[in-house]
Amino acid sequence: MSSPYIKSAAVATALAALDEGRAPERSVLREAVRALLTILADRAPGRSVEVRVPPYGVVQCMPGPRHTRGTPPNTVEMDPETWLGLATGRLDWTQAITEGRVRASGVRADLSAYLPLELG
Repeated sequence: MSSPYIKSAAVATALAALDEGRAPERSVLREAVRALLTILADRAPGRSVEVRVPPYGVVQCMPGPRHTRGTPPNTVEMDPETWLGLATGRLDWTQAITEGRVRASGVRADLSAYLPLELG
């Protein structure tokens, strides 16, 4: 199956491992998470929502009021596998929220308009 994510070796390797029922190597998973978070921040510039994928990365994105101190009012947090699924279109935003795989708080904490990401 051809995928636009093949241009990112880490993303392709992490997805292949998950498809085979294996956990991706930590370094590969970290690189894949960070690559996809960077794309999100580039596609949705701003600082009104903080997207957290512990322990590998965090970005601020989306237009709106800028947050500068403490815990932002608009946060989205999930595990690395959930982020890979959402970012690549293998998992639907609504399904992830309903299943409790994503913790989102704040009026701007809906990433569905930006997902899945497409690698250029």
